[in-house]
Amino acid sequence: MKITSMRDLSATVRGRRQDLGLSQAELASMAQVSREWVSSVESGKATVEVGLVIRLLDALGLVLDLVTDDPATDEPLVDLDALLGALRDR
Repeated sequence: MKITSMRDLSATVRGRRQDLGLSQAELASMAQVSREWVSSVESGKATVEVGLVIRLLDALGLVLDLVTDDPATDEPLVDLDALLGALRDR
């Protein structure tokens, strides 16, 4: 799925959480964030912290892959595996 807005991201997070049968509180515990913060993400609040979003996606088994709009280049712009590993090590 191509994420082009906070609205897309919030719908993806909410849908995945529901598919996994998790409550907001359960997901919050898995991602080590507050339930209120999960609610903010799912509501599309544009001021959420990117590092916490990545932890939330990781808890849902989702990967964020940044690519250019140039079809000649399909390499990720950021090594998110390394970024997630660094966040897990904290």
